[in-house]
Amino acid sequence: MYMVYWTEVDDGKAEPKSRDFASTAMSDAMQFMEALRKRQREGEGICFVTICAENPDSVGHPGVADPSPDYNWKKRRR
Repeated sequence: MYMVYWTEVDDGKAEPKSRDFASTAMSDAMQFMEALRKRQREGEGICFVTICAENPDSVGHPGVADPSPDYNWKKRRR
């Protein structure tokens, strides 16, 4: 799944927005982002255009954490 996030500013008031796209629709998400950036270049109050993806087939948990107690990786030195 992809999520596009952006902020619209009107009369000094910022309003966060988002739109979701299917995991198979990365091109659509990119085209949508480019349309938002075009509006931004034309002077509309749009900022902070970004994309985030979450892979449902990921083998590990997202984020940062300490390794599990049974993890025993060692760097080899010569």
